Amino acid sequence: MTKVKMHKIIKKEQLNPEMCLVEMEAVDISQSAKAGQFVILRIDEQGERFPLTIYDFNREKGTVTVVCQAVGVSTKKLCALNEGDNVQDVVGPLGHATKTENIGKVICVGGGVGTAEAYPIAKAMREGGNDVTAIIGFRTKSLIICEKEIQKICDEVYVTTDDGSYGRKGFVTDVLKELLEKEKYDMVFAIGPIIMMKMVSKLTKTYGVKTMVSLNSIMIDGTGMCGGCRVLYDKESKFTCVDGPEFDGHLVDFDELMVRQARYKDKEKAALDRHQEKCRIGIARRGE
Repeated sequence: MTKVKMHKIIKKEQLNPEMCLVEMEAVDISQSAKAGQFVILRIDEQGERFPLTIYDFNREKGTVTVVCQAVGVSTKKLCALNEGDNVQDVVGPLGHATKTENIGKVICVGGGVGTAEAYPIAKAMREGGNDVTAIIGFRTKSLIICEKEIQKICDEVYVTTDDGSYGRKGFVTDVLKELLEKEKYDMVFAIGPIIMMKMVSKLTKTYGVKTMVSLNSIMIDGTGMCGGCRVLYDKESKFTCVDGPEFDGHLVDFDELMVRQARYKDKEKAALDRHQEKCRIGIARRGE
């Protein structure tokens, strides 16, 4: 694990109204990063620590890339930065890398921002000599990300939208069920909202297909110190950040996990309200 102060942003791209891509200098991290791992960021001296999955890395350039959904204070701060700005701290790579060698026929399922996290998994799966199919799902067409990137590395790509504005109308599980009915697959890998991963795991269990899920969305400090990412796994408590972030989806207690994820919603909303009020006051003063 390597920690280096001040990481310059060399590329910033707005992927859709909610999500941005940030490529930043992180030489030491880029040299050892692997698919499935994550980094912990702190935007400034007063900022909180928060985890993001590594979307990509470039060992020659010495950079790592993350995709961020602006939903809370820290993620909004990150998406507000521009090329040339600096991120205060980046720690990583953390977590266990994805096992990708000699699996066979794999389906990677991504939901929403989870699609950006499914991309490096699918890429590593292909590089590991596997046959890779992707199913990616979004609420509506304007939120679609990473479709072209995933098409370049997968044998087949299916896109679903809840409202039918693009691709197949419906959910990723609708397409997944059709594929499992037609062919035999060796593994399904799902990343996205907890309810989506729960439904994918429930479906694949009936077909006896091994299913891995990434539980990165519930992590906080990323070192196992805070205990906020505990998950009931095969009736035992595990820490997502140090024991995962990937787990067998058939052994995860998703109902308990959803209760844990909702535990800090009120505090998160209060922090976001304070941040937005500070932004409004700052804009008003600059306009004086």
